[in-house]
Amino acid sequence: MSLLPPEAASILHLVRENLRLLADLVSRYEVGRVAATAEERSVRCPADVAGYLGQEMADLAQEQLRVVLLDSKNQVLGVSLVYQGGLNATVVRLGDCFREAVRLGAAALILVHNHPSGDPTPSPEDVRLTQEAGRAGDLLGVEILDHLVVGRLGHVSLRERGLYVPAGREPARASQPTPASHSSGGNTSA
Repeated sequence: MSLLPPEAASILHLVRENLRLLADLVSRYEVGRVAATAEERSVRCPADVAGYLGQEMADLAQEQLRVVLLDSKNQVLGVSLVYQGGLNATVVRLGDCFREAVRLGAAALILVHNHPSGDPTPSPEDVRLTQEAGRAGDLLGVEILDHLVVGRLGHVSLRERGLYVPAGREPARASQPTPASHSSGGNTSA
C-alpha cells in the first residue's frame, strides 16, 4: 500500500521503470566499454580498432570521421566524433581532428571513418587527408599512427596498404596480409 496520492505513485512507477531501462541500456552499450580491461582498450594493430568501432560504423547511412585517442602505450584514452557528413563526402578541418587529442594530452591518434557504400577502399581524398593530418600532427606532437576506412565489406588500413607512412617510420612490409582480407597483421603502433 502506498502513502502517495495515486498520480504520484503512478509517476514514481514510471520513473523507476525508465531508470531500470536506462540502466539496462547503459550496461549493454557505452558504459560497458568504460569498464573494459587495459588489454581490451589497447591498440596493437588495425584489427583492434576495427573490432572496437567497425561494427558500429559499418552500417551508418552518413559518413563519419572519428579519432581514436591513444596514450604513449597505445591505451585508448577516448574516441571523438570529428565530423558527420553526407552520403559520400565529409569536409574536414584538420584542427578539429586534434582538438580532443590536445585537450587530453594524447600521444597519438588513429583516424577512422566509414564509407556508407560498404566498400572500404580508400579514396584519393582519404589518402590526402591522412598525409595532411600526419604533417599537422608532427607540428603538434601528436603522431598519426594510421587511418582506417570501415564498411560492410570489412576495413582497410592505409598504413598496411602503404598509402600512409608516419614520419620516421618504415612502410608496412608487402609480405603482410592485406587489410581487405580482414587480417590483423601489421602493427599500427610499431
